[in-house]
Amino acid sequence: MIRRINKVAVLGSGIMGSGIACHFANIGAEVLLLDIVPRELTPEEQAKGLSLSSPAVRNRIADNNLAQALKSKPSPIYHPSFARRVRTGNFDDHLPQIKDYDWVIEVVVERLDIKQQLFEKVEKYRRPGTLITSNTSGISIKAMAEGRSDDFRRHFCGTHFFNPPRYLQLFEIIPTDETLPEVIDFLQDYAGRYLGKTAVLAKNTPAFIANRIGTFAIMNLFNHVQEFGLSIPEIDKLTGQLIGRPKSATFRTVDIVGLDTLIHVANNIRQQSGDEAARAFESPAWLLKMLENKWLGDKTGQGFFKKVTENDEKKFLPLDFSSLEYMEAPKARLSVIDQTKNIAEAADRLPVLLADKGKAGAFFRFNFYSLFAYASHRIPEIADEVYRVDDAMRAGFGWSLGPFESWDALGVEKTLQAMEAEGYAAAPWVRAMVDKGIGSFYTVKNGRRWYYDIQKDDYAEIPGQDKLLSLKNLGHNLLWKNNDTSIYHLGNDVLGVAFHTKMNTIGQGVLEGLNKALDMAEREFAGVVIYNEGEHFSAGANVGMIYMYAVEQDFDELDLAVQWFQKTTMRLRYSSVPVVAAPHGMVLGGGCEVCMHSDKVIAHAETYMGLVEFGVGLIPGGGGVKEFALRLSDELKEGDPRINAFQQRFLTIGQAKVSTSAYEAFDLGYLRKGQDEVIISRAHQLAYARQMVLQMAEKGYTKAQPRTDIKVLGREALGMVYVGADAFTTGKYMSEHDKLIAEKLGWVLAGGEISQALSEVSEQYLLNLERKAFVELCMQRKTLERMQSLITSGKILRN
Repeated sequence: MIRRINKVAVLGSGIMGSGIACHFANIGAEVLLLDIVPRELTPEEQAKGLSLSSPAVRNRIADNNLAQALKSKPSPIYHPSFARRVRTGNFDDHLPQIKDYDWVIEVVVERLDIKQQLFEKVEKYRRPGTLITSNTSGISIKAMAEGRSDDFRRHFCGTHFFNPPRYLQLFEIIPTDETLPEVIDFLQDYAGRYLGKTAVLAKNTPAFIANRIGTFAIMNLFNHVQEFGLSIPEIDKLTGQLIGRPKSATFRTVDIVGLDTLIHVANNIRQQSGDEAARAFESPAWLLKMLENKWLGDKTGQGFFKKVTENDEKKFLPLDFSSLEYMEAPKARLSVIDQTKNIAEAADRLPVLLADKGKAGAFFRFNFYSLFAYASHRIPEIADEVYRVDDAMRAGFGWSLGPFESWDALGVEKTLQAMEAEGYAAAPWVRAMVDKGIGSFYTVKNGRRWYYDIQKDDYAEIPGQDKLLSLKNLGHNLLWKNNDTSIYHLGNDVLGVAFHTKMNTIGQGVLEGLNKALDMAEREFAGVVIYNEGEHFSAGANVGMIYMYAVEQDFDELDLAVQWFQKTTMRLRYSSVPVVAAPHGMVLGGGCEVCMHSDKVIAHAETYMGLVEFGVGLIPGGGGVKEFALRLSDELKEGDPRINAFQQRFLTIGQAKVSTSAYEAFDLGYLRKGQDEVIISRAHQLAYARQMVLQMAEKGYTKAQPRTDIKVLGREALGMVYVGADAFTTGKYMSEHDKLIAEKLGWVLAGGEISQALSEVSEQYLLNLERKAFVELCMQRKTLERMQSLITSGKILRN
């Protein structure tokens, strides 16, 4: 029987419960969110004449918690309309309704007795065969199921989301000995394809996998932090993006999570694990003093950092370990950071960092050697396979490299020898693996990733890759590359083109790669997918290159460069083969224009798309304004208030609006309804995009012809733009320079000084206007000053 999840009941509406409910609503499920019935009326309820029997009172806790979640930033919901998929209620009145639900998830307070009492009630109403899981982060899964029926226990396990559920990708599955294998298999597949998560099978051990390893890494550092003579800002600089981890690094992360939460988790691990490394989870005296002072982080206004305002300037003052006082610290300046600033990948930086002869190198060696030793000893305690540990740390803590992947990057045998020389004892199986001549935990064979399997004492293929594609595993299919772009054969006669500049910005090398991919595809392939690895699809055009041309007043070269960009985006639209863009993360400026000119966009749900050039002092130059004019023309119907539609498009670019999800990108006009699609699973995105190319090719793809029938509003719309810009400038809401940018934008979007509204023009006509306005704005001193300021501040990239 095929199991389908259409209705989900979430029991417990706190931060996690409401977040989980919202994420199931994100994917289209009907959600029932329940919580306890209040025992007392609020003053507001009394003033309204309500009683404890009033439905509004009885559902108040779930209602308020959901409302609070929906107001939070970043939002737990992809689109405001999706919130209507969540219905609230209470345990006393609405628990019987779970008989109609396919999956019941418990997310109540972390007390075993309360969970057991709730499960006893759930069993009265739950339909046999339906899923029942707990989101506990540490309570024994087996203990929760004690006393329940055979059917309950066979369909029960832990399903641990990480907070916030929409954004963090980890989904730990913790079965008991009685959980049916088909339930485990279903949850692993469902979590990936439907929820967009990385499913990791964990054992029923303290804190499972990610929190066990992650908490060790933090607490082990805290117990030795004063030995290295490094300040809090310096350590956060060393433990963040430099080593492929989140920008919040160590201390800022703890401030966000809460010091009390960290110590609670650490104490539970220390008390329950009983392993030889349990002392690493003890809290040093200075940390307990912070707990006593209630310096818990963001929730109390101060933790490792304290937010202060001095001379109208907001600052985060770091804590000094020795005095436990907040004070200004000099900017982190460590030579090893300069040594690695031109090394793009974290895996390539690690050997340089650990080889450093200064205090930073000693710090890195201690942290990584301790981590490697601890993680190796947790196999097979918390997981049987090394890849599950690495998956958990990447998906749950945002590390770009898990412990064993980091060890591979440093060289397993070389690092093991260094560890042994300094007194760090890895698990015996690592030495046995190396002695057998196996030099890495991972390898790639025929486009599939394999891992070292301890039980087999040999490599085994990581399961579940048959329906996935990853550029990281396609090195053997690399057909062409330059410094900025690579072209791969994705299989089935489809090419994949990927950028690998900093933030995947678009310059001459990327344009060359896109054109090369189209040349190759038009000769002998079915089509092209544009897909990038990394955190973001593209931060836009290379502003540093534009700035260089403008400063040198080489406007002819600048015009040619913009013209080449326009010709490339137009070629994406009018090539002889289908082109599918598969964006994710930030898709800004030129990256957005590349997508807008593709035949189809398969956008990951977490796509933040926008034409943001106005903020740099420019307008879109790669066909973005032209494309908005074209789409506006296609949307206009007889009798529509066309000025309102024009204004909406104008403001989207003029206010540099960026979608907060792929779904919102449809509202803003960046994605096309009925043509472009959203996919929840990043892991499945590339394979699905390839499938769409093949589908278009098999249906019979014919090269389209450039449009010559675009209806523009001309002076009718320009009048509104000029009057509005003048009013905003007079009222001091807009600078003279912004007024000029707005007028240039309006001039292109309206089709220039055309007297007759709804006159028809060609795409090339609009592109010429767009390019002319773009270059003229680059001639403005204010534009150069704005670009220089943004480049200097690091807010945009120079290269």
